[in-house]
Amino acid sequence: MSEARLRLDGVGFAYTDGPWRLSVDGLAFGVERMVCIVGPNGSGKSTLLRLAAGILAPREGSVTLDGRPLAGLGRRAIARRLGFLPQETPALFDYSVEEVAGMGRYAHLRGAGVMTAADRRAVARALDAVDMTGLRERPLSHLSGGERRRALIASVLAQEPELLLLDEPTGALDMHHAAAVMRLLSDVGGSGPAVVLVTHDVNLAALFGDRLLLLAEGRVAADGAAADVVRPGIMRRAYGEDVLVRTHPESGGPLIVPRRRVPAGPEAAHA
Repeated sequence: MSEARLRLDGVGFAYTDGPWRLSVDGLAFGVERMVCIVGPNGSGKSTLLRLAAGILAPREGSVTLDGRPLAGLGRRAIARRLGFLPQETPALFDYSVEEVAGMGRYAHLRGAGVMTAADRRAVARALDAVDMTGLRERPLSHLSGGERRRALIASVLAQEPELLLLDEPTGALDMHHAAAVMRLLSDVGGSGPAVVLVTHDVNLAALFGDRLLLLAEGRVAADGAAADVVRPGIMRRAYGEDVLVRTHPESGGPLIVPRRRVPAGPEAAHA
Protein backbone atom coordinates (compact mmCIF):
# COMPACT_ATOMS: atom_id res chain seq x y z
CA MET A 1 0.00 0.00 0.00
CA SER A 2 1.36 3.42 -0.93
CA GLU A 3 1.83 6.11 1.69
CA ALA A 4 -0.43 9.14 1.88
CA ARG A 5 1.50 12.28 2.79
CA LEU A 6 -0.87 14.67 4.54
CA ARG A 7 0.35 18.21 5.22
CA LEU A 8 -1.04 21.20 7.08
CA ASP A 9 0.80 24.44 6.27
CA GLY A 10 0.11 27.83 7.82
CA VAL A 11 -3.30 26.61 8.95
CA GLY A 12 -5.50 28.90 11.01
CA PHE A 13 -8.98 28.07 12.24
CA ALA A 14 -11.46 29.68 14.61
CA TYR A 15 -15.04 28.92 15.53
CA THR A 16 -17.57 31.71 15.22
CA ASP A 17 -18.75 31.63 18.84
CA GLY A 18 -15.60 32.66 20.69
CA PRO A 19 -12.02 33.95 20.61
CA TRP A 20 -10.32 30.53 20.62
CA ARG A 21 -8.07 29.87 17.63
CA LEU A 22 -5.97 27.01 16.28
CA SER A 23 -2.71 27.94 14.56
CA VAL A 24 -0.42 25.38 12.90
CA ASP A 25 2.73 26.48 11.09
CA GLY A 26 3.53 23.15 9.46
CA LEU A 27 2.74 19.49 10.15
CA ALA A 28 3.10 16.31 8.13
CA PHE A 29 1.48 12.92 8.71
CA GLY A 30 1.82 9.58 6.97
CA VAL A 31 5.46 8.69 7.59
CA GLU A 32 5.43 7.37 11.16
CA ARG A 33 3.57 4.17 11.98
CA MET A 34 1.55 5.82 14.77
CA VAL A 35 1.25 9.49 15.70
CA CYS A 36 -0.62 10.34 18.92
CA ILE A 37 -2.05 13.83 19.37
CA VAL A 38 -2.31 14.74 23.06
CA GLY A 39 -3.03 17.84 25.10
CA PRO A 40 -5.35 19.33 27.71
CA ASN A 41 -9.07 19.73 27.14
CA GLY A 42 -9.75 22.56 24.71
CA SER A 43 -6.26 22.52 23.22
CA GLY A 44 -7.50 21.79 19.68
CA LYS A 45 -6.88 18.06 19.26
CA SER A 46 -10.21 17.14 17.66
CA THR A 47 -10.27 20.34 15.62
CA LEU A 48 -6.84 19.54 14.19
CA LEU A 49 -7.93 16.02 13.27
CA ARG A 50 -11.11 17.28 11.56
CA LEU A 51 -9.04 19.75 9.55
CA ALA A 52 -6.68 16.93 8.55
CA ALA A 53 -9.67 14.82 7.46
CA GLY A 54 -11.26 17.60 5.43
CA ILE A 55 -14.32 17.74 7.71
CA LEU A 56 -13.45 21.34 8.59
CA ALA A 57 -11.96 23.88 6.20
CA PRO A 58 -9.14 26.14 7.43
CA ARG A 59 -9.65 29.90 7.53
CA GLU A 60 -6.04 30.33 6.38
CA GLY A 61 -3.36 28.07 5.01
CA SER A 62 -3.68 24.74 3.25
CA VAL A 63 -4.29 21.04 3.89
CA THR A 64 -2.85 18.87 1.12
CA LEU A 65 -2.75 15.17 0.34
CA ASP A 66 0.33 14.28 -1.69
CA GLY A 67 0.52 17.91 -2.78
CA ARG A 68 -3.13 18.20 -3.84
CA PRO A 69 -5.45 20.51 -1.86
CA LEU A 70 -7.89 18.45 0.16
CA ALA A 71 -10.58 21.03 -0.54
CA GLY A 72 -10.45 20.16 -4.24
CA LEU A 73 -11.11 16.45 -3.67
CA GLY A 74 -14.58 14.96 -3.32
CA ARG A 75 -15.61 13.11 -0.18
CA ARG A 76 -15.45 9.74 -1.93
CA ALA A 77 -11.96 10.43 -3.23
CA ILE A 78 -10.83 11.45 0.25
CA ALA A 79 -12.49 8.40 1.84
CA ARG A 80 -10.59 6.06 -0.46
CA ARG A 81 -7.33 7.34 1.00
CA LEU A 82 -8.17 8.67 4.48
CA GLY A 83 -10.17 6.71 7.03
CA PHE A 84 -11.74 9.01 9.65
CA LEU A 85 -13.42 7.81 12.85
CA PRO A 86 -14.95 10.64 14.93
CA GLN A 87 -15.07 10.69 18.69
CA GLU A 88 -18.85 10.63 18.65
CA THR A 89 -20.44 8.28 16.13
CA PRO A 90 -24.06 8.71 15.08
CA ALA A 91 -26.55 6.35 16.68
CA LEU A 92 -26.69 3.22 14.59
CA PHE A 93 -29.51 0.77 14.26
CA ASP A 94 -28.75 -2.62 15.74
CA TYR A 95 -26.63 -3.66 12.80
CA SER A 96 -24.42 -6.70 12.92
CA VAL A 97 -20.64 -6.34 13.21
CA GLU A 98 -20.27 -7.37 9.57
CA GLU A 99 -22.83 -4.78 8.43
CA VAL A 100 -21.01 -2.05 10.38
CA ALA A 101 -17.71 -3.04 8.78
CA GLY A 102 -19.40 -3.12 5.37
CA MET A 103 -20.36 0.54 5.73
CA GLY A 104 -16.70 1.35 5.21
CA ARG A 105 -16.96 0.25 1.58
CA TYR A 106 -19.32 3.05 0.52
CA ALA A 107 -16.50 5.00 -1.16
CA HIS A 108 -15.73 2.03 -3.40
CA LEU A 109 -19.23 0.93 -4.37
CA ARG A 110 -20.38 1.36 -7.96
CA GLY A 111 -23.72 1.50 -9.68
CA ALA A 112 -26.56 0.33 -7.44
CA GLY A 113 -24.23 0.11 -4.44
CA VAL A 114 -24.16 -3.69 -4.28
CA MET A 115 -21.00 -5.10 -2.74
CA THR A 116 -18.77 -7.12 -5.03
CA ALA A 117 -16.62 -10.10 -4.12
CA ALA A 118 -13.68 -7.69 -3.73
CA ASP A 119 -15.72 -5.58 -1.29
CA ARG A 120 -16.63 -8.65 0.75
CA ARG A 121 -12.99 -9.70 0.88
CA ALA A 122 -12.02 -6.23 2.15
CA VAL A 123 -14.63 -6.49 4.91
CA ALA A 124 -13.39 -9.97 5.84
CA ARG A 125 -9.80 -8.69 6.07
CA ALA A 126 -10.91 -5.79 8.27
CA LEU A 127 -12.80 -8.07 10.65
CA ASP A 128 -9.84 -10.40 10.83
CA ALA A 129 -7.49 -7.47 11.60
CA VAL A 130 -9.57 -6.50 14.64
CA ASP A 131 -10.18 -10.11 15.70
CA MET A 132 -13.95 -9.84 15.17
CA THR A 133 -14.52 -12.54 12.55
CA GLY A 134 -16.09 -14.84 15.12
CA LEU A 135 -18.53 -12.07 16.12
CA ARG A 136 -19.42 -10.89 12.61
CA GLU A 137 -23.12 -11.81 12.94
CA ARG A 138 -23.55 -10.39 16.44
CA PRO A 139 -25.62 -7.16 16.75
CA LEU A 140 -24.04 -4.06 18.24
CA SER A 141 -26.34 -4.20 21.28
CA HIS A 142 -24.77 -7.53 22.27
CA LEU A 143 -21.19 -6.21 22.28
CA SER A 144 -19.02 -4.82 25.05
CA GLY A 145 -17.66 -1.28 24.77
CA GLY A 146 -14.30 -2.56 23.58
CA GLU A 147 -15.92 -4.83 21.00
CA ARG A 148 -18.01 -1.94 19.64
CA ARG A 149 -14.89 0.18 19.22
CA ARG A 150 -13.21 -2.65 17.35
CA ALA A 151 -16.26 -2.99 15.07
CA LEU A 152 -16.09 0.73 14.28
CA ILE A 153 -12.35 0.50 13.63
CA ALA A 154 -13.12 -2.38 11.25
CA SER A 155 -15.40 -0.06 9.29
CA VAL A 156 -12.56 2.39 8.59
CA LEU A 157 -10.12 -0.44 7.87
CA ALA A 158 -12.58 -1.81 5.31
CA GLN A 159 -12.17 1.45 3.39
CA GLU A 160 -8.61 0.27 2.74
CA PRO A 161 -7.24 3.77 3.32
CA GLU A 162 -3.60 4.76 3.35
CA LEU A 163 -3.96 6.79 6.55
CA LEU A 164 -6.27 6.32 9.55
CA LEU A 165 -7.41 9.41 11.48
CA LEU A 166 -9.05 8.35 14.76
CA ASP A 167 -10.53 10.67 17.38
CA GLU A 168 -10.39 9.15 20.88
CA PRO A 169 -10.58 5.49 19.77
CA THR A 170 -10.07 4.45 23.41
CA GLY A 171 -12.55 6.95 24.86
CA ALA A 172 -14.77 5.61 27.67
CA LEU A 173 -12.88 2.30 27.75
CA ASP A 174 -11.33 0.88 30.89
CA MET A 175 -7.56 0.50 31.15
CA HIS A 176 -7.55 -3.10 29.92
CA HIS A 177 -9.66 -2.49 26.81
CA ALA A 178 -7.97 0.82 26.02
CA ALA A 179 -4.56 -0.85 26.01
CA ALA A 180 -5.94 -3.67 23.84
CA VAL A 181 -7.21 -1.16 21.27
CA MET A 182 -3.84 0.63 21.24
CA ARG A 183 -2.02 -2.67 20.70
CA LEU A 184 -4.39 -3.41 17.83
CA LEU A 185 -3.77 0.00 16.24
CA SER A 186 -0.03 -0.37 16.70
CA ASP A 187 -0.18 -3.68 14.84
CA VAL A 188 -2.34 -2.13 12.11
CA GLY A 189 0.12 0.73 11.70
CA GLY A 190 2.96 -1.73 11.37
CA SER A 191 1.45 -3.73 8.51
CA GLY A 192 -1.18 -1.48 6.92
CA PRO A 193 -2.18 2.18 6.93
CA ALA A 194 -0.36 4.64 9.14
CA VAL A 195 -2.35 5.80 12.16
CA VAL A 196 -2.91 9.30 13.54
CA LEU A 197 -5.05 9.35 16.66
CA VAL A 198 -6.23 11.77 19.32
CA THR A 199 -6.13 10.64 22.93
CA HIS A 200 -6.40 12.21 26.37
CA ASP A 201 -4.21 9.44 27.77
CA VAL A 202 -0.62 10.66 27.58
CA ASN A 203 0.66 7.40 29.04
CA LEU A 204 -0.93 5.24 26.34
CA ALA A 205 0.40 7.68 23.74
CA ALA A 206 3.90 7.51 25.20
CA LEU A 207 3.80 3.72 25.40
CA PHE A 208 2.57 3.04 21.85
CA GLY A 209 3.17 6.15 19.75
CA ASP A 210 6.17 6.55 17.48
CA ARG A 211 5.60 10.29 17.62
CA LEU A 212 3.71 12.50 20.05
CA LEU A 213 2.20 15.82 19.05
CA LEU A 214 1.37 17.93 22.10
CA LEU A 215 -1.13 20.76 21.67
CA ALA A 216 -1.74 23.53 24.19
CA GLU A 217 -3.99 26.55 23.72
CA GLY A 218 -4.41 25.93 20.01
CA ARG A 219 -0.72 25.63 19.19
CA VAL A 220 1.90 22.89 18.89
CA ALA A 221 3.74 22.84 22.23
CA ALA A 222 6.02 19.88 21.43
CA ASP A 223 6.44 17.36 18.63
CA GLY A 224 8.69 14.31 18.64
CA ALA A 225 9.45 11.01 20.34
CA ALA A 226 7.82 10.36 23.71
CA ALA A 227 11.14 10.79 25.55
CA ASP A 228 11.48 14.28 24.05
CA VAL A 229 7.88 15.37 24.64
CA VAL A 230 6.93 13.83 28.01
CA ARG A 231 9.43 15.85 30.01
CA PRO A 232 8.74 17.65 33.30
CA GLY A 233 9.04 21.22 32.02
CA ILE A 234 6.99 20.57 28.87
CA MET A 235 4.26 18.68 30.73
CA ARG A 236 3.94 21.34 33.42
CA ARG A 237 3.62 24.11 30.87
CA ALA A 238 0.79 22.18 29.22
CA TYR A 239 -0.95 20.57 32.20
CA GLY A 240 0.09 22.66 35.19
CA GLU A 241 2.24 22.03 38.25
CA ASP A 242 0.23 19.07 39.56
CA VAL A 243 1.99 16.43 37.41
CA LEU A 244 5.10 14.31 37.78
CA VAL A 245 7.08 12.50 35.09
CA ARG A 246 8.38 9.06 35.99
CA THR A 247 9.71 5.97 34.17
CA HIS A 248 7.60 3.07 32.90
CA PRO A 249 8.87 -0.08 34.65
CA GLU A 250 8.59 -2.25 31.52
CA SER A 251 9.38 0.00 28.54
CA GLY A 252 11.74 2.44 30.25
CA GLY A 253 9.81 5.25 28.59
CA PRO A 254 8.21 8.22 30.35
CA LEU A 255 5.02 8.19 32.42
CA ILE A 256 3.02 11.16 33.65
CA VAL A 257 1.22 10.89 36.98
CA PRO A 258 -0.82 13.38 39.03
CA ARG A 259 0.39 14.71 42.36
CA ARG A 260 -1.63 14.17 45.47
CA ARG A 261 -0.67 17.64 46.63
CA VAL A 262 0.78 20.50 44.61
CA PRO A 263 3.91 21.95 46.24
CA ALA A 264 4.54 25.66 46.23
CA GLY A 265 7.68 27.72 45.77
CA PRO A 266 11.15 26.22 45.12
CA GLU A 267 9.98 22.67 45.89
CA ALA A 268 7.68 22.70 42.86
CA ALA A 269 10.49 23.65 40.51
CA HIS A 270 12.70 20.73 41.58
CA ALA A 271 10.14 17.93 42.04
